[in-house]
Amino acid sequence: MKEILITYAVKDEFMPITLEGYKIRYALTGIGKAKAAMKLTEAICEKRPDFVLNMGTAGTLNHAIGDVFVCRRFIDRDFQSVKLPGVEFEIDFNSILSENGIALDWISSNGQTAVCNTGDSFVTQAEFIEGDVVDMEAFAQAIVCEEFNIPFIAVKYITDIIGQNSVKHWEDKLADARIGLDAWFRNKTV
Repeated sequence: MKEILITYAVKDEFMPITLEGYKIRYALTGIGKAKAAMKLTEAICEKRPDFVLNMGTAGTLNHAIGDVFVCRRFIDRDFQSVKLPGVEFEIDFNSILSENGIALDWISSNGQTAVCNTGDSFVTQAEFIEGDVVDMEAFAQAIVCEEFNIPFIAVKYITDIIGQNSVKHWEDKLADARIGLDAWFRNKTV
């Protein structure tokens, strides 16, 4: 039986799910890129999953609270802003997911796949950010999965609109996120 490792950043984002035909394991990564990368690396070395799924919450500039986004492309906004030669700031998992036949029918609330923009700060001011959703861990996990050649995807529930009291909205919406993600994952196949 194949194994999926599901990662989540904080305990309040945890929600058990079932995906037919897969053994599910979980890893709490903590908040931020460094901790997420370290905890995911430990979990991959210990559990040897066939697929990694990051599940959690995110902010957005141009979508609605309660939307669910399936992210296959990841941008590191910290590295993107400095654009140093040879420093990777974008990873696309569309090919490896397609090659492995994983989550091919998973789509976002807007009917498309999404881009997740990751940085080590909680974005509270509206600014130009490339992508559909903003978080603090997914790019780091994408880099780890790329290194281990493991398919990776993130499914994010929108809890806050950037620039509109984001931190408070995020805290208030964690229970809604668990309910929304539970409903979204029901009847999903990998």
